[in-house]
Amino acid sequence: MQKIKKVLKFILKAFLVVFALASVIFIFFNIPVVKENSDAKLGVTFSMRYATDIGLDWRAAYLATLDDLGAKKIRIPVYWDFVEPQDGQYNFSDLDWQMEEAEKRNAEIILAVGQKVPRWPECFIPEYLKNDDTKRKQKLVEFVGVVVERYKNSKALKYWQIENEPFLDFGICPTLDVNLLDEEIAMARKTDPGHNIIITDSGELSLWVHAASRADVFGTTMYRTIYSAKYGFYTYPIGPRFFQFKYWMNKIFARQDNAIVIELQAEPWIAGWTTNQSLEKQFESMNVPQLKENVSFARKVGFPEIYLWGAEWWYWLKVNQNHPELWDAAKEMFRNQ
Repeated sequence: MQKIKKVLKFILKAFLVVFALASVIFIFFNIPVVKENSDAKLGVTFSMRYATDIGLDWRAAYLATLDDLGAKKIRIPVYWDFVEPQDGQYNFSDLDWQMEEAEKRNAEIILAVGQKVPRWPECFIPEYLKNDDTKRKQKLVEFVGVVVERYKNSKALKYWQIENEPFLDFGICPTLDVNLLDEEIAMARKTDPGHNIIITDSGELSLWVHAASRADVFGTTMYRTIYSAKYGFYTYPIGPRFFQFKYWMNKIFARQDNAIVIELQAEPWIAGWTTNQSLEKQFESMNVPQLKENVSFARKVGFPEIYLWGAEWWYWLKVNQNHPELWDAAKEMFRNQ
């Protein structure tokens, strides 16, 4: 009986220590940050695929993003299944056009290349490779080399991004092969030693070290309010210091001093396809005040660049739904930066 009491007492003390430590960490992460990095530059991700999926003329949307919205920093996904629909047969016409239009306007482009790039279902593997794992891996490295070779001399190119959140188990994708990822990175470096490489990871769900240690520039996502079928809308109970702490940890363990916000939530995260839900439901998790709050939050983290996620949706609201409020609010932010 005495031994049982000792064990229970030890368990209680251990629980109290863990609870106290967790409370201290939680409080620290939520100590308010007042100062914003007003010098942080804003950009957007633009996906021709997503723009088309939600019923837009994607070329018109892209030009509006450059000219009307005023975004001069754009991340563009390179969709493998679009670019190489048949083995060794490439179609770069749409990507060439996007790069040429960016060059005309002195815009800066991040090209995200690999099998996993932005937008659902995350991985975009050509049909002829889906049942041949060995060939898929060999062709993937080859594909990275072909794309990098084609655009390495573009005056619009600023960074390469190799894969998208490769260490996050999300999307309809093959199991991560770290050696394959390293081969892709090595191919990009060998083909174009003149441009830095971004590797990205989840802001809330990952420790960053694996991605940051491989990158010239580390890119974190930043999502504030998400949707769960079980709990509904859920806001992460963390402040900007959470990201500052992780950045400090990665300066030590990944020796990484360069970090940007590659994906800041600026569109709804709701059940199913966003534009299939009612506008009321869409505006529950993203609206003009929330957009401004998210940008303010990201500026308080202190990173020098912030890429917003949702420009296609803002444009859809403006031209298809007669709701220009988010587009106009973002336009003002780009004008005033």
